Amino acid sequence: MGKLQLIIKREYLAKVRNKSFVVMTFLSPILMVAMIVLIAYLTKLNDSEKRVVGILNESDFFGNEFVTTQSTSFVNFTDVSLEQAKDSTMNMGYYGLLYLPAAPFVEQVANRAFFYSQGPPNTAVLDKLERTIKERLRQERLRELGISAADFAEMDSRYELNISTYQGLKNLKGLNEIKAIIGGGFGYLIMMFIIIYGGFVMRSVIEEKTSRIIEVIISSVKPFQLMLGKIIGTSLAGITQFAIWIVSGLFLFLGALLIFDLDPSVLTKNNVGADIIAANSGMPQIDPSLQMYAQEIMAIPWAMLITSFLVYFILGYLIYSSIYAAIGAAVDNETDTQQFIFPIILPLMLAIYVGFFSVFSNPHGPIAVGFSLFPLTSPIVMLMRLPGGIGEGGVPIWQLVASIVFLIITFIAIVWLAAKIYRVGILMYGKKPSYKELLKWLRY
Repeated sequence: MGKLQLIIKREYLAKVRNKSFVVMTFLSPILMVAMIVLIAYLTKLNDSEKRVVGILNESDFFGNEFVTTQSTSFVNFTDVSLEQAKDSTMNMGYYGLLYLPAAPFVEQVANRAFFYSQGPPNTAVLDKLERTIKERLRQERLRELGISAADFAEMDSRYELNISTYQGLKNLKGLNEIKAIIGGGFGYLIMMFIIIYGGFVMRSVIEEKTSRIIEVIISSVKPFQLMLGKIIGTSLAGITQFAIWIVSGLFLFLGALLIFDLDPSVLTKNNVGADIIAANSGMPQIDPSLQMYAQEIMAIPWAMLITSFLVYFILGYLIYSSIYAAIGAAVDNETDTQQFIFPIILPLMLAIYVGFFSVFSNPHGPIAVGFSLFPLTSPIVMLMRLPGGIGEGGVPIWQLVASIVFLIITFIAIVWLAAKIYRVGILMYGKKPSYKELLKWLRY
């Protein structure tokens, strides 16, 4: 155990004292926060521009429908021809010209209407104009049918089916999808950590192998101890870096918002995130029961979720980093690793994509359950299911226990197999390995 601790300490200090590690540890949060602040500033600057649209209305309709807003203002042209209105719009630098020709019926006016602009018009401007014309058409059609606007609003009122649990507690539509997104965020962190720091383990092994330092090291320690020490030492350095990123990034972000007087809501001003969630979950963009959603999110067993994240994070990383270490021992340079990397990343990618699709639609279905039990995908998929809780209505206890047990068994098996490859490959030089060669090493 004393030798293992020395190896862990050596690997940890070698990583954190590396110049590139130090630079990226402190530079990355600065760059990330700078990018977010720049986006917020540019969005604020872009939204401050007011577009002026000219209107040439030759019809008897659309008198006061076009209302000036914070982002768009309207200027009416009267007693001029269409060509004169076009010239005035271009000369005065207006954004565009809406032309409404004379016609006896509003339908004919709408069908013959044109919007003229220098280039392709902004979608938001077009949507505003189209909504205004569409609303006027709707009112006219209702009038022709003898239906008042109030009667139509009553008929067109939104309907939502009441949903509840068997115990009488109110259910919320789209809650499973929101919980899956939260769990998926934890799973995505695990995937990124595995890919980044697993690669560090692999490159560290390759460097020591090619420099022949490894021949001196294994004369004093067993290959298994060396491999395990590298994995744990590198993971501790990675956790240190992540912790510094999170803390420094949070303080830098809050400081930047105060210094530049930026509102973080401008990043979601167009409700892009809300549209995505609404498209996936069927939730309306403006929900009167928003407070209930917030209460349900607060009711997520966060302590259990974070604890499970740490368990799956540690076991998942140890499994994959053992594979990375074995690959590093089998090759002489990083170029030769390309044939082995994709099969490692494939289960992680599969877990993200299939996990989202299966957990969104049916978190307790056979696909979601199967991927949450399979050791190479369970660290991600199970975390997508766990925000729903454990036990009744959530993940059955036996599935959670079985998933962790399978991970432990797989970890032991993977480490044992990786150690066999590591023991042989660490002293192999000048031979490009193949899958057939690796299988032969496992029998030694």
